[in-house]
Amino acid sequence: MAHVTSSRPDVYTPSGPSLEVTWGLIFLIPYIVVFALFVIYPIGYGVYLGADPAGYRHVFNDPIYYRTAVNTVVFLLLAVNLKMVLALALSGFFAMPHWWVRVLGVLFLLPWVIPHVPSIMSIRWMLNSEWGMINNILWDMFGVIGPAWLVDVKLAFGGVIAVHIWKYLPFWTMIFVTGRMAIAPAYYEAAAIDGAGGFAMFRYITWPMLRNLFITSMLLSIIWSLGDFNSVYLLTGGGPIDRTNTFATLGIRYSFQQGNFEAGVATVITALPFLVPLVVILIKRLNARVDH
Repeated sequence: MAHVTSSRPDVYTPSGPSLEVTWGLIFLIPYIVVFALFVIYPIGYGVYLGADPAGYRHVFNDPIYYRTAVNTVVFLLLAVNLKMVLALALSGFFAMPHWWVRVLGVLFLLPWVIPHVPSIMSIRWMLNSEWGMINNILWDMFGVIGPAWLVDVKLAFGGVIAVHIWKYLPFWTMIFVTGRMAIAPAYYEAAAIDGAGGFAMFRYITWPMLRNLFITSMLLSIIWSLGDFNSVYLLTGGGPIDRTNTFATLGIRYSFQQGNFEAGVATVITALPFLVPLVVILIKRLNARVDH
């Protein structure tokens, strides 16, 4: 068949990229620039700094680093596990269909909604051993001299864990409330007819339905908590005498207080052998759920 071309002057046949593709590229350029400036460049520069052996020598010769490594492990084990178990338990209460429970749920979310600086700094003020509110109440009402909350190492680190749980507990509780609401009420109705109690319903209905959500949330919480800078820095600043640091605050200490960016990046990189497997497991679990 012969190729026919139109000789009409009012027919336009584009010879290059379509107009939609051209405008798509124009709108895509700002995103590429932002991605390059705020993602590719920081990561590339961090890899460059992390390749300097001097940073690792400084880190591994500093006894504070080893104390911080222990703190980070203890922080993740205690804070994350307590937070998630409490969130799972509280989700049963906030899943109840009562209007006053909804009101309490809104109040319960306030610690998570309020910005970090005013909320955690107010707790730091309350825990001040000389003129803080808690010690003043202990003295005025009971005649008891309160402890040095932020001076004693164990109390200060316990305060960091408590603040982290208090700040992020509402978020994970609401996640589990959503999971509970997705369970069909017919399961509980059938179990009640069979005479099952509350614990049996949780064991054989609620937990099997929420197990995958709980494990995935636990992995995600560990990853996020490893980078929790605010709970430590705003409450104790890593003190007293750098005994409550975690990797998140120690990297900042090296980089900006000592001006040693190589050591700061090295601190973060030494956490990657623990972080990367968690990310891989999390992604595999998410992909498995999507494929299923």
